[in-house]
Amino acid sequence: MNITLEGIPLEKKPVLRQMLELYRYDFSEFDGSDFNSEGRYGYTYLDEYWEEESRYPFFIKADERYAGFALIRKQHGIYLMSEFFVLKKYRKQGIGKEAAFAVFQQFPGDWHIAQIPQNKPAQAFWTNIIHDYTNGDFADQFSHKDNVRFQTFTSVPQQKRLKEATQ
Repeated sequence: MNITLEGIPLEKKPVLRQMLELYRYDFSEFDGSDFNSEGRYGYTYLDEYWEEESRYPFFIKADERYAGFALIRKQHGIYLMSEFFVLKKYRKQGIGKEAAFAVFQQFPGDWHIAQIPQNKPAQAFWTNIIHDYTNGDFADQFSHKDNVRFQTFTSVPQQKRLKEATQ
């Protein structure tokens, strides 16, 4: 299966909005959120992904079909995985791992990825993915102040990673 990241142009925002509804529905299991008065979950920061230079929206595609999305933002010089979603149909096939690796390669630098304590599947996913990507060179911590588990690491371009692995 060919996995690709595709930057989301403004005209595809309605597709992302629909996918965010599915994501928020899945996430409601962990955060207890409910529909708003319009029967939607909504996503507060959707418009900012086309208004702020420090936000980057991507579709994850599997053989040219929508398989999910990744929303990245940069804050104080650190990349954050704001949201990451793979449709249930495409889970447990390595698609999330391949997409996450592609994101890390596209944005080399310092990363911070956080999960709420209730979302054990996300914690397992991210610690495994980051461990594999960094060969175990990352920090896994808990912030009592923010009530999140988070991982920090530095991504480096693929060519440099390969060179380091062979030394």
